Amino acid sequence: MTGAAGQLGHDVAAQMADSGHEPIAAGRPELDISQRDQVLSAVGAIRPDAVVNCAAYTAVDACQTEAARAYQVNAVAVRHLAEAARRFDAHFCHVSTDYVFSGDKAEPYHEWDRPDPRSVYGASKLAGEGEAGEAATVVRTSWLCGRHGSNMVGTVLRLAAEGGPLRFVSDQRGSPSFTADVAAVIERLCVDRRPGLYHAANQGDVSWYEFAREVMAAAGHDPDRVAPIATDDLQPPRPAPRPANSALENRALALAGMRCPGDFREPLMRLVAELLG
Repeated sequence: MTGAAGQLGHDVAAQMADSGHEPIAAGRPELDISQRDQVLSAVGAIRPDAVVNCAAYTAVDACQTEAARAYQVNAVAVRHLAEAARRFDAHFCHVSTDYVFSGDKAEPYHEWDRPDPRSVYGASKLAGEGEAGEAATVVRTSWLCGRHGSNMVGTVLRLAAEGGPLRFVSDQRGSPSFTADVAAVIERLCVDRRPGLYHAANQGDVSWYEFAREVMAAAGHDPDRVAPIATDDLQPPRPAPRPANSALENRALALAGMRCPGDFREPLMRLVAELLG
């Protein structure tokens, strides 16, 4: 498994171990996935049942000016991992993003909606989906939050504790998704070796402003401390465009009769309790 240092990678490894598997988790110091020889050598030595790619270059704004690096990590590296998985008969699972969509749709996006990324980050992640290949599992998720790593929940709790201003955009909507829930979906798809594209996101789409209010309420703070702001009013302006709506519907999971991540508020309460405990 790649991306071991990230919040999703950490929980995927934990989910695999809890289910009786023997995960071998690698971060960039152990394995540079942009280097084909390293990837082939590592997968060939381990001969895993599955290769799960949780690694990505996720600095959305930096990707706008570092397009070569974005495509190297988010697309070319996926090509190497997919090649290694095919060569050594491992199932390949690749994690992608809601940013492959334009954000113009009013309703949540399902797996058969046409991607139309507006940022370099989204375009590089869409390229990675193509590099994964038809036999792979591609899991799109969004607005990830977990116990390990930096995310919106931790940011809101820190700002609340510092007493500083809390202003979040009210014109970007999405699906807050919790790493433990997404990890459980990934584990099931890998065990079943199911190919194809799946969305794995907690349900209950909100704006960043509304989500910040939910975090404040879960922590026992006054949600009215959070003020809305428009994306165009952010200072300094963000270099990369964000989709106005990137909420995800788990249609493929539901049609396959698989358990879908539930409403985000329950795992949010658990995560806030853990972070404050």
